[in-house]
Amino acid sequence: MIESSTPPLAVLDAYRNITDLLVARAQTAPEHVAFEVERADAGSTAPWRPVTTRAFSDEVRALAKGFIARGVQAGDPIAIMAPTRYEWAVADLASWFAGAVVVPIYETSSPSQVNAIVADAGVRLAIGGTASHTALLQSALTEAGGDPLGVWTMDAAASAPLADLVALGADVSDADLEARRASATQDDPATIVYTSGTTGEPKGVVLTHRNFLGQVLNIAAAYREIVNDAGNTVIFLPLAHVLARGLQLICLASGMRIAHLADPSTVVATLDTLRPTFLVVVPRVLEKIQAAAAAKAADKGLAGVWTKARETAIAWGRRAERIDAAAHPANDLSLRLRHRFFDALFYRRLRAVMGGRVGYMLSGGAALDPELSLFFRGIGVPVIEGYGLTETTAPLTGNLPGRIASGSVGSPLPGLTVRISDEGEVLARGLGVFGGYRNPAHDKGAFVDGFFRTGDLGRLDDQGRLILDGRLKDVIVTSNGKTIVPTRWESAVEADPLISHAVMVGEGKPYLSALLVLDPEQTQEWARTNGADIPPLAEPDLRAVTDPTLRMRLQASVDAANALVARSEQVRRFSVILADLEDRGIVTPTMKLRRSVVLDRASVTVEDLYL
Repeated sequence: MIESSTPPLAVLDAYRNITDLLVARAQTAPEHVAFEVERADAGSTAPWRPVTTRAFSDEVRALAKGFIARGVQAGDPIAIMAPTRYEWAVADLASWFAGAVVVPIYETSSPSQVNAIVADAGVRLAIGGTASHTALLQSALTEAGGDPLGVWTMDAAASAPLADLVALGADVSDADLEARRASATQDDPATIVYTSGTTGEPKGVVLTHRNFLGQVLNIAAAYREIVNDAGNTVIFLPLAHVLARGLQLICLASGMRIAHLADPSTVVATLDTLRPTFLVVVPRVLEKIQAAAAAKAADKGLAGVWTKARETAIAWGRRAERIDAAAHPANDLSLRLRHRFFDALFYRRLRAVMGGRVGYMLSGGAALDPELSLFFRGIGVPVIEGYGLTETTAPLTGNLPGRIASGSVGSPLPGLTVRISDEGEVLARGLGVFGGYRNPAHDKGAFVDGFFRTGDLGRLDDQGRLILDGRLKDVIVTSNGKTIVPTRWESAVEADPLISHAVMVGEGKPYLSALLVLDPEQTQEWARTNGADIPPLAEPDLRAVTDPTLRMRLQASVDAANALVARSEQVRRFSVILADLEDRGIVTPTMKLRRSVVLDRASVTVEDLYL
C-alpha cells in the first residue's frame, strides 16, 4: 500500500475562524469548569481554583479589547514567550479575538533566536511570562525597529502587567470587538510557528484558521471516547509547540478540563491532586515511570519478581491487541492468574502514581518502543501513539481506541492522506497540512504533487497504518556503500533509562559506531547506587565518560540492540558522553537531539572510534 486516507468526520461550514470554538462552547456550557489554575498562595487548602468557560471567555474578551485599544490591527503579529500557564491560553485566544496572528516563542530561546523570530515575523506587540522574557522581547522589538506597540508581562507584580493592557480596553465596545473577532476567515493566517530546527535554520510555518479548525473538530470527533466534558487533563508540554496548543483547543471545544504546569518535573507530584483522565507525554516520560518502578522493586529485593511482572504486562498487552484485531486469543488461565497477582502487587500502584483515573495516554515527539507500549496497556493504561509535525498542525496519524497497534503510529486522522514516495518518504496532504512557509524560498523542495514532504521514512501496513523507519537526512552510507537507517537501533538503546539519546555514526566509514548520551539524573542515581564516580558537568559542554563499570552496564543495551538488526547494521564501538541537555544548541525545546551539533562538538570523540 502506498497511500492511505481517512474521510473527514466534521464539517467546517458553521465556523468562520478559531474564535467560534470558544463562542460556541461559552453559549452551550457557560458554567462548566474549563480550567483549573494553580493558586499563587502555596499554603492554600485548595491549591487549584476552577475557571468556568464564561469566566475564561470574559478574560479573553477583556484582553482582546486591550490589544485593540493599544493599536493592534487585524493581521498584526503578537509574540508570546512564556512557560506553560493559564495566561498563555488567555493571551492566545485574545490575540485571535483581536484579529491578530500569534507568534509563539519557546521560553528557552536564546536572544539571537528571539531577535530573529521577532524581526522575521514583523512582531508589533509582545507578551512575556517573566521579567527576563519581557526584557528579551523588548530588546528584540527595539532592534527590529518599525512601530512597536510595547511588551507586557504575565507577572502581575512586574511593571506593564496584562492588567494594564486590559484597563486600556475599557472603552472598546462589544460591537467593535465582535467586528474584529469576525474579521479573519478560515483561510487567513492564525499563527506563525518557527520550527525548532534539528537541522538547518528555523522556518516560519504559517498555519491558517482552517488548519486548526480542521484538526480540532475532526480529532475531537475521532477521540470523543477520550476527550469529552467528563474528563480532564494536565498540559505540561510547551504551549509554544503546536501539539500543546492544538490539544488545548480540542479540550476547550469539547469541554475537557485543563490544568497547566510550567515545570514538567512537578507533574507526578500533582497527579494525585488533579487526577487526570488523559495525558499527553513523550516516550521518555513513560521510560522513566517504568524505570522508577523497577528501581523501587529492586530496593525491596523484588527485582526478579518485577521482571516477571513486566513480562506479564507485555503479554497481556499483546493479548489485548489480538482482541482489537478480532483475533480470539487462547484462554490462558495461567496468564490471567499472573496478571491478577501482579495487578495487586505492582500495576495498581503504578496507576495510582498517575492519579488513578488515567484511561489513555497519547505519546508523540519520538519513537515509542513497542514493548513499552504493550507494557502500559498491560497495566491498564493504553498508550495511543501518534505522529505529526508543525507543518501538519500537530497530529497527522494516530492509533484509535480499540485499534491500537504497537509499533505503528496509526492511520491518517480524519481529513488527511498519507502517501509513501518511491524513495520511502512520508508525504502528507489534507485539512491540517499547511500551505507554505513564511519565506517562499523555504517552499522549494517542500512539496511534491500537492503533498508536503515530511522528511521522514516510513511504510504503510495492509490496514493503512503508518510505520516510521527514521529520518531521510539521518540515513548513513558506509564506505562499502551500505545504506543504514539508524532509527531502530537507536530507539532500542534509548530504552535504557541511563541513555537519553543514542547517535549512530559511520558516514563514509568502514563500520558503524555510536555516541551514547547519558541521562544526567538517572546516571547520578546509578553512580550512587553502584559506587561509581561520574562527576556532573562543570560547564555546559560535552564530556566523554570512561568509567569501566558504566561501560559494562551499557554494553548489555548495545548488545541487545545489535541482536535486533542485521549484521551490517550492528554497532562495533561506542563512546559514552555527558551533555548539558538544557543547552538549546544541543537539544530542541521539544527534546529532540540536534545530531549535527552533537557530532560537530564531539568530533574528536567520534574520530577516536575509528583509530
